[in-house]
Amino acid sequence: MPPKPPSTPAAGGGAQSNLHATPASAASAAASSTPVAGSAAAVATPASTPAPQYSQADLNQIVLEYLRKRGYSRTEAMLRIESRGVGGSQAPPAPAAAAPSIPLKSTTDDPQLYIRAYMSLRDWIETSLDLFRPELRKLLFPIFVHTFFYLIQKTDPKAQGVTLARKFFDMYSRDHTLEHGYDLLQLSGITLADHLAENPTANLFRTAKYRLNMSRTTFDLLLHFLDENERSGGAVTIRILNQYIDTNVTPSRPDRFSGTAALSPEEGLPGHISSEGRFNAQSQVKLCPRFPMDESMARDVELRLKDEQHASEDGPLLVQDFQELRQMESSEDAPPRDSLPLPPYRSVDVETEIRAVKDARKRIKIGPVRADDAATLPSVCMYTYHNTYDNMNCLEFADDLPLAAGGFADSYIKVWSLKGEKLQSQVKGSFPQTSQRLVGHAGPVYGLSFSNDARFLLSCSEDKTARLWSMDTYTGLVSYKGHSQPVWDVAFSPVGHYFATASHDQTARLWSCDHIYPLRIFAGHLSDVDCVTFHPNSTYVLTGSSDKSCRMWDVARGSTVRVMISHNAPVSALEVSPDGRTLASAADDGTILLWDLGSGRTIKAMRGHVGGVNSLSFSREGSVLVSAGMDCSVRVWDVKGGSTTPVDGVTGVDIADKAGDVDVKNGAATPAAASTVTVAPKTATTTADHMAAYMTKKTPVYNIKFTRRNVCMAGGAFLGTA
Repeated sequence: MPPKPPSTPAAGGGAQSNLHATPASAASAAASSTPVAGSAAAVATPASTPAPQYSQADLNQIVLEYLRKRGYSRTEAMLRIESRGVGGSQAPPAPAAAAPSIPLKSTTDDPQLYIRAYMSLRDWIETSLDLFRPELRKLLFPIFVHTFFYLIQKTDPKAQGVTLARKFFDMYSRDHTLEHGYDLLQLSGITLADHLAENPTANLFRTAKYRLNMSRTTFDLLLHFLDENERSGGAVTIRILNQYIDTNVTPSRPDRFSGTAALSPEEGLPGHISSEGRFNAQSQVKLCPRFPMDESMARDVELRLKDEQHASEDGPLLVQDFQELRQMESSEDAPPRDSLPLPPYRSVDVETEIRAVKDARKRIKIGPVRADDAATLPSVCMYTYHNTYDNMNCLEFADDLPLAAGGFADSYIKVWSLKGEKLQSQVKGSFPQTSQRLVGHAGPVYGLSFSNDARFLLSCSEDKTARLWSMDTYTGLVSYKGHSQPVWDVAFSPVGHYFATASHDQTARLWSCDHIYPLRIFAGHLSDVDCVTFHPNSTYVLTGSSDKSCRMWDVARGSTVRVMISHNAPVSALEVSPDGRTLASAADDGTILLWDLGSGRTIKAMRGHVGGVNSLSFSREGSVLVSAGMDCSVRVWDVKGGSTTPVDGVTGVDIADKAGDVDVKNGAATPAAASTVTVAPKTATTTADHMAAYMTKKTPVYNIKFTRRNVCMAGGAFLGTA
C-alpha cells in the first residue's frame, strides 16, 4: 500500500547554488512520497557534465511521470494540485522560505479535490468511535449528493465515455442504497448540468437545507477534523455544510445508543419523505394475529370442547374461549383464507388447537409490577448444558412439550427430554435412550426449529442445506437444497407446512415440507440474512440482516412490504408480538428496538445487554419481552412502559448453573434447583424500561422462549470446565 499523503505540503528543501532545483532520486521519491513542486533535493552531477537547465513545468512533469509509473496515485494527485499554485515560469522559492499556501479558490474549484474531500470524510467517519459514528454517518448522504452535483456541473457536455461524476456516483452510491434508495434512483438519471434544473429531487436538494441533529461533542469533533484537513478537502466540506446543511447542535454528549443511522422525523429535507417512509407507505398489511381456520376444523374443535365441558365456577366454557379467539379471524385486518394454500387438516391439528385453548386458561399473568396490577415478573427455568466443549451452536425448545434440541459444530443434532425421561423411537428394534443423535449434515448446524405439534424438527447447516427430521423415528426425512452459501437460520410457520431459511447468500427462502425446491426467494438485503421468523398469521416472513436492517416480506407475492432501518450493528434476533402489530429486533451491539409493523417506524430502543443478543420472546399478553444475551444474562423489558418506569428499581437474579443442568456427555437432565436471588449492579446504559436481569455464572444464553402458559424457558452451554 502506498503511504498516505500528508495533510499539508512539506516545506521546501535547500538547493545547491550551482544547480537549479531538480527531481529527487528514484529511491528518495519512493521512500518519502511527498515531492513538492519547485522544492526537491539537489542531485550531485559530475563536474565534467554541465547541469541540464529545466523549467519548473519540466521538473513537475518528470516527477509526475515517475509517480504515475510507480503507482503512487494519491501522491501524484496531491502534486498536481500543488503544482497549480506554482506557475511554470515562476522562480523557485527561497531555500529558507516555507512552502507556499494553496489559494482557497484554486483548491475548491478542482473536481478531484471534491472527490478527495468526500473520501477523506468517509474514511474518517468509518474509523471514528462507535459513540459518534451514527450521528456522523447521517452527514455523508447530503455531502455525497452535493459533491455529485458539483461534478455534474463541471462535466463537459461534449465529453465522450464515462464522466468523472458518473464514476463517483457509481462507486459511492452503494454506501447509501439501504437508507436512501429511492432518492438515488431519482438522481441516477442526471448526466448533464441541464438535468439538475429538470429533476425535482435535485431541485429540492439545491433549494432547501438538509436538516440534521448533532450533539455538541460530535459537532466539535467534525469541525476539528475539517480544520486539520483544510488543504486536502476540509474547506470543500465546510463550504457544503454552510450552504446546504442546517445542523441543529444540541448541548449534549451522545451515548452508545443515542444516535442511529436512520433519520428522525424532523431531519432531512422539509416536506420530503425519506426512502424508507415512502416505501413503507406503499402497501397496507394485514396484521391479524391468527390465520383464518378451516370451518370444518373449527366445528371439530368445538365438538371436542363441548364433550369435555370444562368450566370453572365463575368462568366461561372452553367453547366460549375458543370462539373469542376466532373473532379475530373475522376482522378486516385478517388475511383472506385463500392467500395461503394449506393441506387438509389432520386430527393432530385438532389436538394442538384444543391444547392451546386449555393452556390459555391456565396462563400465568405477568407484566410490569405496579401498585394497581396483580401481574408479576416472569419465572425463568434455565437449562445449562455441560460438556459441550464449545461445540454447541444453537438450541431450540418445543412449544409446550418437554423436548429440547441442540445443534453442534460436529455436524450432528442432539435431542433431549427436559423431564429426564428416555426417548423411544418407533423404529422396530430400537431401545429407549436418554438422548437421540441425528446425523446427516456435512457441516456445523446453525439453526433449529420445531413444528407447532413437535412431531418434526428443521435444521440448517454450513453445508447449504436444510433438513427435516421426524421426532417419532428420530431419522431424516428430506434434504432441502437451494441456497448457494451456508444457511444461518430456519423457522417453521405457526400453521406448519411452510418454513423459511436465512442464508449467507443474502437471501431468505420460503419452502413447503412437501417440495424440495423453494417456493419464494426473498432478495433485497445487502449482506447476510442472519435471522428469520414468521408473523403469527403466517402470511409474512420477517428477516434480519448484517446490513443492519429488518425486512417484512409478503409470502403470497414474494415482495418486501416493510423496510426497517435504525440498528447500528448486524441484526441477530427477531420476534413478533402475539397481537401481530409489534416487532422486536436485537443487534450484536446489545440494543433492542421495537417497531410498529403498521407504519414501519421505530417505537423505542431498549438497552442493558453488554454484548450480542441471541434470542427474544414476548409474553402471551405482549406486555413483557425477555431477551437472552451473550453476556450470560436473561433480561426482562416493559414493552409498553418507558420513561415512567423507575430505573433505580432494577434487580438482578443470579441463576445457579446447576439448575436444570443437562450433561451432553451422558444426556442426564437434573431437576431444577433453587436459585439464589441477589441484587445485581445496574449498568449506566440501562434504559428505564429494563425491569430485571437474571444472571448466570458462565453460561451465555442461546435461546429463550415463553410457553403458552407464560413459563419462560432458557438454555445455554456452560463455558467452564466440566
